[in-house]
Amino acid sequence: MSTPAATARAEPQLRARRRRYSEDVVKGVLGLCALVSVATTVGIVIALFIPAFEFFQDISVVDFLTGTEWAPLFEPAHFGVLPLISGTLLVTAVAGALALPLGLGGAIYLSEYAGPRTRGVLKPALELLAGIPTIVFGYFALTFMTPLLRDIGIQVEVFNTLSAGIVMGVYLIPTVASLSEDAMGAVPRDLRDGAYALGSTKMQVATRVVVPAAVSGIIASFVLGISRAIGETMIVLVAMGQQPNLTLDPRAAAETMTAFIAATGAGDVPTGTLEYKTIFAVGATLFLMTFVMNIIAIRLVRKYREVYE
Repeated sequence: MSTPAATARAEPQLRARRRRYSEDVVKGVLGLCALVSVATTVGIVIALFIPAFEFFQDISVVDFLTGTEWAPLFEPAHFGVLPLISGTLLVTAVAGALALPLGLGGAIYLSEYAGPRTRGVLKPALELLAGIPTIVFGYFALTFMTPLLRDIGIQVEVFNTLSAGIVMGVYLIPTVASLSEDAMGAVPRDLRDGAYALGSTKMQVATRVVVPAAVSGIIASFVLGISRAIGETMIVLVAMGQQPNLTLDPRAAAETMTAFIAATGAGDVPTGTLEYKTIFAVGATLFLMTFVMNIIAIRLVRKYREVYE
């Protein structure tokens, strides 16, 4: 008969008999990488908000957020950021109206209709499209899309929001399609088989089973696409012009927040002046907009997330 001591000795040992210093090194390196990421984010926030705080000591926050004229480099200067915000949101709306439905449709096709060989060709082609430099898309919008819109009867200015938004939407389609297709691919096959067993068609399975089951990943792809549209610089800098107009007409020229930051940061504005600090004020506003949008998106993803075993 075995004694308790013998039973304890017979139990398997789950811990290593001696300490593995290589694992400690790997753990330390991974922790350092995480620390560097957090420290970089904190550094960016500090570098952004300190000059912005100095800017708002001279300019009222209310006047900044509600003013309808933006001319910080002229005399008299105007610091109403609404024209930049409206331009940013307008071009994002145009791009989203094109990219979100087409990207989702492409994801449904790749996930539910395309064969393995077709998917193996189309998905790398989409990802290759996402790798084209955005400056190329900007000049494509200016030299091809704008003349095309005029040829079909849409009277747009040389620099306009519509052509920039359309081309930006094409640029965002691969991002939305690829991420949405990955989310649909994670849906268990059993859900599809059960729907087919009940007599559902392929369209019904795709739209009523797979898409609702993958909605959290689809929302994440939409949010990433919209975030990239809000933060895009070169397309809007080249194709939209640099005219901060408070307008909802996409045929007119406008200016986005990122285009102003890029153009002013590369200009001859003296460092430390109030005009120079407008870059950080606009950047802080853009940061807060995307931050709030991401918080809302995270809540939506958590609310509609499906967990499968």
